Amino acid sequence: MGHLEVAHVEHVLPDGRTLLDDVSFRVGEGSVTALVGPNGAGKTTLLRLVTGELRPDAGSVAVSGGLGVMPQFVGSVRDGTTVRQLLAGVAPPRVRDAARAVEDAEAAVLALDAGADDAGATAVQMRYAQALADWAEVQGYEAETLWDVCTTAALGLPFEDAQGREVRTLSGGEQKRLVLEALLRGPDEVLLLDEPDNYLDVPGKRWLEEQLGATRKTVLFVSHDRELLARSADRIVALEPGPAGSDAWVHGGGFATFHEARRERFARFEELRRRWDEKHAQLKKLVLTLRAQAASSPDMASRYRAAQTRLRKYEEAGPPPEPPREQDITMRLRGGRTGTRAITCEQLELTGLMKPFDLEVFYGERVAVLGSNGSGKSHFLRLLAGQDVAHTGEARLGARVVVGHFAQTHAHPELVGRTLLDILWADHAKDRSAAMSVLRRYELQQAAERPFDRLSGGQQARFQVLLLEISGCTALLLDEPTDNLDLESAEALQDGLESFEGTVLAVTHDRWFARGFDRFLVFGQDGTVRETPEPVWDEGRVARTR
Repeated sequence: MGHLEVAHVEHVLPDGRTLLDDVSFRVGEGSVTALVGPNGAGKTTLLRLVTGELRPDAGSVAVSGGLGVMPQFVGSVRDGTTVRQLLAGVAPPRVRDAARAVEDAEAAVLALDAGADDAGATAVQMRYAQALADWAEVQGYEAETLWDVCTTAALGLPFEDAQGREVRTLSGGEQKRLVLEALLRGPDEVLLLDEPDNYLDVPGKRWLEEQLGATRKTVLFVSHDRELLARSADRIVALEPGPAGSDAWVHGGGFATFHEARRERFARFEELRRRWDEKHAQLKKLVLTLRAQAASSPDMASRYRAAQTRLRKYEEAGPPPEPPREQDITMRLRGGRTGTRAITCEQLELTGLMKPFDLEVFYGERVAVLGSNGSGKSHFLRLLAGQDVAHTGEARLGARVVVGHFAQTHAHPELVGRTLLDILWADHAKDRSAAMSVLRRYELQQAAERPFDRLSGGQQARFQVLLLEISGCTALLLDEPTDNLDLESAEALQDGLESFEGTVLAVTHDRWFARGFDRFLVFGQDGTVRETPEPVWDEGRVARTR
């Protein structure tokens, strides 16, 4: 089995700021280790340093046993990448290179026209024959057998039928599952997985948890899903931003003990600083006392000089290191009193998505909307938000209900090209100081001058919540709000919802987040909408709870 070791790695951004400062950790053989940290702390950059895509400005990275990599975004909506090319792209380098050579040689053969001279045609055909021989040499046909298992498991299609399909025609969950199948079954002994659970529904996440629990490979994965972290990670590497850049702290236990261990660690920082300050004060007092005595007694002069030396060396050594800066995100979701019935649906049917159903949601209730991808959950929230969604039946809001809509895709055309400061100052805040104050509460002050569409997914999500806070809404319609939030932001959102005086409907696949809700509305694959007394994540259990 392989291992991964990162030793004293530093990375400096093009603008001169240090992103990673003296980062060191080791992922031992067979360990499934989670890499966590705030949005923007450098997790994805660190993975790019491990893969060799970036070179560290200092330090080193060592990997043994072959490295398989899943990037955060595995497919593209802009090109014609096929399933075969996607699978070859996550194969070991020699298979990847041989696959590309076969593809290029096949294209050259197909490009031959009837008028080509014999020598040219022969050269092209010889090149193709050599590419096929090289493909066999690197065990490419064995790789195709493996890929057949992967496409059958992920797509329900044999490789022969799936290989020419464009990746952009697959759902995000299908893309993730396909790459995960290939990496977990492949020969590489060390895997780097960047947000492997994104776009997976709950059955898909459970499958991933089972695979991580069963694999003998060494795995380092980035995730914000607290349930996945709790069920899969045996160790936690936390990137923690500090004055000189992000550093790494390693927690040798799982996620269940992570927060308590981190609190104890910060308490030790405070204790060390307190002791240093006490000792510093004692030395300064001693120097002052001996200076007064030395002025009247030459015998005390040597003791005075010795005390001065001790103080100087103590100050030169300096205090213990500053603790990493903790995020301090405060979401003040206020809400307001509305009529007793906040939302009423009568024989509502979203065209082509679900059968008619009735629903009453009362003021102050927290309703989690669950179900598989494509079942109509997001369309339902958009209809309640006043958007044009084809439907029959009726959905109406109660008295004084003002909805605020959090879009999963962060699609806000009205914000594109506008900086956060401009949006707040022009549309909401009285002055620049007030705008910066609210940005600071959401840890967005450093991004104040950046356009909304240039933010990370997590920053966009936080800014969407910020806009909900200042909008005066009395009912929140949240579509996968925790998808891109880091751990601290997700917990701040949950705290904000607890104090929100209003009604909340949230579409979610986040099992941890769903525990805080009162009611559970399940959109089934058969088009029915049912209410269940507890979160239900698979169709079989929905039927049994009826």
